[in-house]
Amino acid sequence: MTMTELDRSGGGPMPAGNDLAVLAEGLVKTFGEHRAVAGIDLAVRPGEIFGVLGPNGAGKTTMLRMLATLLKIDAGRAEIFGVDVAGQPHMIRQLVGVTGQYASVDENLTARENLWLFGRLQGITSQRAKHIAVELLARFGLEEAADKPIAQFSGGMRRRLDLAASLITRPPLIFLDEPTTGLDPRTRGQMWETIRALVADGCTVLLTTQYLDEADQLADRIAVIDHGRKVAEGTPDELKTAVGDSTLQLLLAEPGAVPLAVEVVRRVLGSDPILSPEHGRLNVALDRADLAADVLIALRTAGVSIVSVSVAKPSLDEVFLALTGHGTGSENDMEDNR
Repeated sequence: MTMTELDRSGGGPMPAGNDLAVLAEGLVKTFGEHRAVAGIDLAVRPGEIFGVLGPNGAGKTTMLRMLATLLKIDAGRAEIFGVDVAGQPHMIRQLVGVTGQYASVDENLTARENLWLFGRLQGITSQRAKHIAVELLARFGLEEAADKPIAQFSGGMRRRLDLAASLITRPPLIFLDEPTTGLDPRTRGQMWETIRALVADGCTVLLTTQYLDEADQLADRIAVIDHGRKVAEGTPDELKTAVGDSTLQLLLAEPGAVPLAVEVVRRVLGSDPILSPEHGRLNVALDRADLAADVLIALRTAGVSIVSVSVAKPSLDEVFLALTGHGTGSENDMEDNR
């Protein structure tokens, strides 16, 4: 059974004749003297997975909460399928399903009871809410755990149930805020497949993440944000190409030789390498793969010893380091909600 077969009651129809699922222009949100979101523009097309990539505290969650009417927009404007977010919040809530960083389910209820309750809160009749709960439990592989209390659920099961709850009224747009944070690799892969299935069934997904591999695997297009600002946008391949056609990855024998290596690379290529958080490792963007030989010869001539060397296509890690000068901090568990 596909999600398009789940006839939903209680949700509003998707407005016709609009080219974009999400349009945001100059979004600003300030908390005291801290500007969490500083003029972000977004344009999300219907039927795509749009990734918003950034480190902890970059403003991803704040931006999403403004678009979902959970926070007031201080400046700028936003539309969902042509509907003004600030002017028609009740209609926006019929068009959007939201799954946050923290599961919103009730620990004292079973999975079935949680879904029924969410349906009733959204104005669906009791009988219809029961029917929808059965369909969603099957869709997300939770049938065997349907009547277990949530306190007995694993982290992955909670996340799947939370996502199921956001789909009760079958909204055309799904906001996923860090949907795989804290999950093991196997469960993350299952969530990725679920997200792809949602889009295949006609949903549009706006996904925030601090995981570079997640953005690379899932997103059709990516906006990179840092300190509340959008610093780049494009497909994963476009962002990688902006760093260079190839990347020369070097691990120096002596971390103390990094300044000399940087000087040599600058002299040969006219640009600085990207310094990795790992001591003694450099990533050198190359317009042509054969320039790697020129760099290696110059380093050897300068007396810089190298432990390992490889040439590869740029990764999103290099893109992010090049754009922001630091990593995403994805080793941390959760983003500050601001």
